[in-house]
Parts: sequence; structure tokens; C-alpha cells
Amino acid sequence: ELGWTDSVPYLDRPLSPLEFYREWVSPNKPCIIQNAISHWPALKKWTSAYLREVVGPKVVSVAVTPNGYADAVFQDRFVMPEERQMPFMDFLDIVEKKVTSPNIFYVQKQCSNLTKEFPELVCDVEPDIPWMSEALGRKPDAVNFWLGESAAVTSLHKDHYENLYCVISGEKHFLLHPPSDRPFIPYELFQPATYHVSEDGSFEIVDEKSADKVPWIPLDPLNPNLERYPDYAQAKPLRCTVKAGEMLYLPSLWFHHVQQSHGCIAVNYWYDMEYDLKYSYYQLLDCLTKAMEVL
Repeated sequence: ELGWTDSVPYLDRPLSPLEFYREWVSPNKPCIIQNAISHWPALKKWTSAYLREVVGPKVVSVAVTPNGYADAVFQDRFVMPEERQMPFMDFLDIVEKKVTSPNIFYVQKQCSNLTKEFPELVCDVEPDIPWMSEALGRKPDAVNFWLGESAAVTSLHKDHYENLYCVISGEKHFLLHPPSDRPFIPYELFQPATYHVSEDGSFEIVDEKSADKVPWIPLDPLNPNLERYPDYAQAKPLRCTVKAGEMLYLPSLWFHHVQQSHGCIAVNYWYDMEYDLKYSYYQLLDCLTKAMEVL
């Protein structure tokens, strides 16, 4: 009713900054853009051999979990991954199954980890997306590098960024909800905790006792518990697959759940959103939803 389609539309090329802002950013609609990154050297260069040569022994941050879910609700906690510092080549050995591990590894540290931890790779992509920077009148707040195992899953959440998500190799599988689905998507407050590895190699969950509780979505959209969360049956998810060489425009405040093919490599650009009338509307919707839950 608000103009959402049953599928995510494709553009065969990037639009001009003005056109893109008017047709996609302003109405807050997602799309998959083809031929937007076809000129990037990374599409051909980023093989395992190249990454080993360029990054190789450098120590980087890797999220490690026992189940593939980092920053997700587990055992009534909001559990964050163990942030392990390890040589990048050792991480690649695990992804390529040259070394076996019962745990799940994912390079997913945000806060612009591409520019901070992998600056050697920036020249193979771009420090920003020029037409998006012109459309929004700003540079990205962060540019992130993603590489991990197929078992690594990103739980359902939303961000206050205009997100350009670019797949270099493999595929990313997105499940999306528009912000207008907020009344049907449950939030609860959870004690934050972190995975810690014990001496025997097993994981334990350690509470962050001094931290405030975290509002998070406890529902798994792939297997929703409709007895506990019956309102979710009214939500209308969109599903799309972003393939190598494609770019997903994921608008601010859209809920998203992400899976990937094994060894998928991606780079995304986070541009801060405009805190305009749309933001005020979504805040109102959130407040009304919480008020109805109390009633």
C-alpha cells in the first residue's frame, strides 16, 4: 500500500546523482544496481592467492562464534562474538578448509575496517561511491570489508545508514522488511554478553555486567516462532540475492537479515542518513508500536 513491490528492482546502470536521490533515496526504496562496480580491479584481482600476497601475515580482527551468529540473541542474551586477532593467512586457511575448526569465522568488524585494517586493498575498489557522495552531499562514514564462511549469519536488524553493499565474489542473500513493518517486528531488551573461549576450546557466554541492556530482535525470520510472535505473520519480507559485480542499495532503517555463499567477499559503504521527516515518521511508528505493546 505504501508502494513497496514484491521484489527488489534492478537497475542496469547507476543513475545520475539527482535521479538516484529523487527516485530511490528520497522514497526510501531498495534496488540492485548492475554495472556500478564493473570497473573495480577487485572483481578480477581478489583471489585467495592475491589476498595472501597483499595482506598475508598481517594481524586482523576476526569474529569467532560457535554457531555463526554474532551480535544476536542466544540463551536470552544479546551475545557478541569473540574478537580474535589473528594473521589473515591463518583465517584464509580456515575459510579454504585447509585447517579444520568447529567454530565459525567471519571478518565482519565494522567501523571502516577496510580503510583501517585493509588499506592495501582500497586501491582495488574506491574510497567512496562518487555519485552517491554527490547525491547525499557527504562522504561515507565507514567502508567495510566482509569475508567469511557460509555458516556466518547476520541477524535481523536495521541501521541508520544509506547502505551501498557491493559483492566482489560469491553471493549475498538478503531478507528485507520496510520500516513500515515495524509494528509486526518484535523488540526486547537483553543483557549484553560476549563469547569467550575456555582453556579446553569450548565457548562460554560472559555477561557485560556494567553495560545497559540492548534492544534487539529475538525473532529468526527464516523460522519465525509465530506462537510467540503472531504479529510477524502480517509482515511482508522481500528476498533478494546480490551476485558478484552487483550493488544493493539498502535504504536507511530497512530491516535486513543476511546470509552468504562460502567465502563470499563484499565491501559496503555506510552514508549517514538524513534525520528528516521520514525519520520522524519512523520514530513515531516505533513509539506507537511500543505503546500498543504496553496496552
